[in-house]
Amino acid sequence: MRSVCHPHRISRTDANVSERIVNEPSKLKAIEDYRKHPECLPELLGIQLIDVGENWLTASLELKPHHLNPAHSSSHAATMVALSDTASGWGCVAHLPKGAATFTTVDLSCNLLRAATTGTIICRATMLHGGRTTQVWDAIVADKSDKKLAAFRCTQLILYSPMSD
Repeated sequence: MRSVCHPHRISRTDANVSERIVNEPSKLKAIEDYRKHPECLPELLGIQLIDVGENWLTASLELKPHHLNPAHSSSHAATMVALSDTASGWGCVAHLPKGAATFTTVDLSCNLLRAATTGTIICRATMLHGGRTTQVWDAIVADKSDKKLAAFRCTQLILYSPMSD
């Protein structure tokens, strides 16, 4: 099984999450436990957990120069994919079936709808299917004025620890 790598530090945005998620403490704990590895892609990019609920999760990213395509100074495709895949992955972790250990992304697609150059972008990931072996997540990335920037879908393979004798 591959190593899963997500940030362990709680950002200023993340600090208020536990106060707002009154009915979802187990989901928040699952995400925080999953984000224990420092210096991984979500942390390096500055992806922030905003909120989590039943079958959804919201994350954000403040665009900086290193998130942009140098050829035309607008959001790089990989930035949109990383934000969407991270939000969907954290959502998957918060909604793992009983007995599951973790997950891995086995398929993804992203349609880039509009470019962004500055500001904060927000990703809302929603679980479409939550089975024992797979989850399917849709995510929409939008700017602060709710203009859609990207539409993303991924399939997560649910992984279980080998049973011991």
